[in-house]
Amino acid sequence: MIIRNVKVYTEDKRFEDGEIYIRDGRFTEYPSGDKAETIIDGQGCYAVPGLIDMHFHGCMGADFCDGTQEVVDELARYELSVGVTSICPATMTLPVEELNHILKNGADYRRKQRQRMESGEAAPLRADLVGINMEGPFISKAKKGAQDERNILSCNDKVAEEFLGASEGLVKYLGVAPEDSENSMEFIHNMKDKVHISLAHTNADYDCAKAAFDAGADHAVHLYNAMSGFSHRAPGVVGAVVDSPQVVAELICDGIHIHPATVRATFKMLGEDRIVLISDSMRATGMKDGRYTLGGLDVDVKGKLATLVSDGAIAGSVTNLADCVRTAVKEMNIPLETAIACATINPAKCLGIDTETGSITAGKTADLLLLNGELELKAVFKRGRLLESGTY
Repeated sequence: MIIRNVKVYTEDKRFEDGEIYIRDGRFTEYPSGDKAETIIDGQGCYAVPGLIDMHFHGCMGADFCDGTQEVVDELARYELSVGVTSICPATMTLPVEELNHILKNGADYRRKQRQRMESGEAAPLRADLVGINMEGPFISKAKKGAQDERNILSCNDKVAEEFLGASEGLVKYLGVAPEDSENSMEFIHNMKDKVHISLAHTNADYDCAKAAFDAGADHAVHLYNAMSGFSHRAPGVVGAVVDSPQVVAELICDGIHIHPATVRATFKMLGEDRIVLISDSMRATGMKDGRYTLGGLDVDVKGKLATLVSDGAIAGSVTNLADCVRTAVKEMNIPLETAIACATINPAKCLGIDTETGSITAGKTADLLLLNGELELKAVFKRGRLLESGTY
C-alpha cells in the first residue's frame, strides 16, 4: 500500500510532505514495486501514528472494571473508531478479589487477541490491549476523588504480587500514595523492578513525594488532579515531579481538569518528553448526558463535566484521547507536533512498546491516522488495514 499526498509526522516530531509505504501490516522504507499495489490519495492530510491511551476507564456505557470479555472488546472497538489504536485501561479501587478477576479477564482478552493476530485470522479490527494502569487500591483517603475509600489498602507486597500474577504481567503501572503507609518506601523499592510505580491519589508533601521518586517511583497519575496542591511555599507532588527528571506525568487536556495556562506552564516546566496526554474517560464517554457509575459510585454527566452525586467532586472525564489532543492544540495552544508526541511515542516508551509502535517508522506496526486541517479524523489504519465505516 502507498499513501500519497500527506504531511508525514516524522521521528524528529516534524511534518514533511511525503508518502507512506505499508506491506504485511508494517511500515516499510520503500514501495513493493508491485504494479497492483493499492494507492491511496491522502488529500493533503496530516499522517500521524495511532494514538495510545494509557489511562482511561471506559466508554459507550462500558467500564474495564465490569470484567467481561465483551466489555473489553467494546472498549477496543470504540477506541479504534476514534483513532486510539493501543489501549492501557485503568482500574478503580475495588476489593482485591474483584480486582484480581478484572486483571485475569484482561489477560485472557490479550492472550486471545495475540492468538488471533499470530494465526492470521481476519478478525474485526480492534485497538490492541497493551497494558493495565492500576490507580488503586494503595491510595490516600484524603485524595480519593471518585475512588471508594472502603476498598483503600496500605501498601502490601503480597497483594501487589497477586495483581501482577493475575494479569500475567499486563499490569504496567501501580499507583501508590506514599504518605499513607509506614512501609511505602520499602514497598516502592521492592516493586520498582517488577512494575512501574506511580504516585496516584496522594496528599504527599514535596519531601515525601521526592523521597518516593528517589526510591524508584517514576510516574505521576493525572498531574494536579487528586493530589496535593502546587504553591510557592508548598510545591507538593507537582514540585517533586519537576525536580525528578526520570518521572513522566499524565495530563488530562479535556478542558475541565486543568486550566489551559496550567497546561502550558507544565510543558515549560517538564518539557514535552516527560508528558503523556491521557483521557481518564469513564463509561459515559460517547454517550448522552445522564447518570452513570464509576467504581460503584454514582456520577452525573452534563456536557464535558462528570461529577460525583455524593459530593460534586470531578469524576474522570467524558472526552476520548483524540478529542483531548484536539483541545490541547486548538484551545490550549500546544503545538500539534508536541501534542501528537505526547499521545503516541511518549506513552509507547512508558509502556515499553516503542520498538513496535508509536511512530511512523519502517518495521513498526502500521497503525496510522489521517487528519484534515481541522484535525478531524478522515481515516484509521490498523496494522495496515483501513477501518471502514460500519465494519467495526
